[in-house]
Amino acid sequence: MDYSFHYLSMANHAMFQKKLILSLKETGLTLGQPKVLDYLQYHDGANQKDMAAGCHIEAPSLTSILNRMEEKGLIERRMLNGNRRSLHVFITEKGKKHQRMVAQAFCSLEEKAFDGISEAERTSFMATFEKIYGNLMK
Repeated sequence: MDYSFHYLSMANHAMFQKKLILSLKETGLTLGQPKVLDYLQYHDGANQKDMAAGCHIEAPSLTSILNRMEEKGLIERRMLNGNRRSLHVFITEKGKKHQRMVAQAFCSLEEKAFDGISEAERTSFMATFEKIYGNLMK
């Protein structure tokens, strides 16, 4: 079978997500939540608008994900400076524990994905993949 770029992109993403959720089964995390925890590792206290953009998630979908995460005690939303129109999202200690597990799962899956691929091939692929991302962001 001759695979197209779009097919392989979607298939790889779906397979990565499936294996990620399976590897994190004990945490109870669902689709979207690992990405949010990964984002909060570097942007703790971000507002929801910035999170949606940074995670490439539509605002209503992010709100639903955050509601479930807040119920699980992984995050908390707070107003800053009395601004009731903008909530900021903070990772809790429980969330940080889960985030470390997510980071390990991402690392393990990336190593599996690049198994048998030389460092030079990996570097070249990642540079090309970044260019593709940049092109699509235009």
